[in-house]
This record gives sequence, C-alpha cells and structure tokens, in this order.
Amino acid sequence: MSKVNIKPLADRVLVQPAAAEEKTASGLYIPDTAKEKPQKGTVIAVGNGKKDEPLTVKVGDTVLYGKYSGTELSVDGKDYLIMRESDIFAVL
Repeated sequence: MSKVNIKPLADRVLVQPAAAEEKTASGLYIPDTAKEKPQKGTVIAVGNGKKDEPLTVKVGDTVLYGKYSGTELSVDGKDYLIMRESDIFAVL
C-alpha cells in the first residue's frame, strides 16, 4: 500500500484506483483507447468524518464507486481520486 502525505478533510476519502483491465476473459488484449475507467480502488487515507457522522470506511478497504465520482489528482507520479464517502457504493 502507498504512503501518501495527504490527509483528507471531513468526510472525504483518498482512493487509489485499481489498474484497468489489460485483457478480456477470452484472452484478447484491450487497446488503451478502449480501456474503461476502473470503478474499484483501495482506500489510502480517510478524513475525520462529520460531527454526527463517523466514517465507515478505513484505510486498506477495497471499495466500489461511481464511474464519474471524485476528483482526479496526481501526487509523485501516482494517480488518486479524492471523493466524499457518500460517493462510495460498497466495501468489498
């Protein structure tokens, strides 16, 4: 797991997206232009939550989120998403 010096505020969560699929189930390679944006990732850092709503996800959880959720950012050459906990659909 990555060590990042970013501390999200309030109910925000920092997620490292999973790598896009390289091959289909039948073994065909997917070109870069046809790869879909992953909707799964690993929680890297969490905020403190809101006053009456503590966060339910923790560092290390694998989560599912919406296709257009969060804001993309790049730190030290790695891509991350920062999003509200409400944008997360499920914990795997």
